[in-house]
Amino acid sequence: MRRLLGLLLIAVTISVGLEGMAAAQTLQIEPRERLLSVVGQGTVRARPDMALITLGVVSEAESAGEALRANSESMNRIIAALEEGGMEPRDLQTSGFSVEPIYSQPPPNYDGSQAFEPEIIGYRVHNNLTLRIRDLERVGALLDEVVTLGANSISGPTFTLADPTPLEDQARRAAMRDAVRKGELYAEAAGLTLGPVFRIEESYVQPPQPFNGAAMRMEMAAADTSVPIEGGELTVEAQVTVSWTLGE
Repeated sequence: MRRLLGLLLIAVTISVGLEGMAAAQTLQIEPRERLLSVVGQGTVRARPDMALITLGVVSEAESAGEALRANSESMNRIIAALEEGGMEPRDLQTSGFSVEPIYSQPPPNYDGSQAFEPEIIGYRVHNNLTLRIRDLERVGALLDEVVTLGANSISGPTFTLADPTPLEDQARRAAMRDAVRKGELYAEAAGLTLGPVFRIEESYVQPPQPFNGAAMRMEMAAADTSVPIEGGELTVEAQVTVSWTLGE
């Protein structure tokens, strides 16, 4: 009996010892490489080379058919004039169409309730067309022309780039140069040297945006003059995070 108890005690002691060694090994933290991570920012600016304008024709009539007929005539006249003026079909795109009833607005009773339910008294048709204008010198004249032809709803212009990729790549290069400059500065200040690049991560590339609210005016002028337009300047921004290993 004593011998059995002794063997059990030895087994428990060995087990506790092994668990302690495992715990000690678990608590050991593997040495990790020293890293330096910085964020680089790149911004480039350029003049826009394309403008987007959405023009619309809004027509009202007693019947939906009459409103649709009048609307289609006006929009077809506008599209034909634009194509005759040199606009390519690929730069004209229908961006919205709707038909909706127009309800009467009965006067309220003295207590605020309605004397009778609103009734349909007509129909309203919206047809929107988005234009891509590649010659910015024509923007003002085109606006004046479409208003004359019957467009009675206009939004824009929005200035952009036909192909923003080259400008985005310039912003990426500028962001990388900024990251390298910061990395070298921090390493030198810490008395260390930059090792190999450990990781490069692109945070974002912002599409072309107006520079600090650059002037983009649209003032409806007299019928015999073009609408004054200013394209301003666009900016593209890129951000990248770069990590290096650090040497002595």
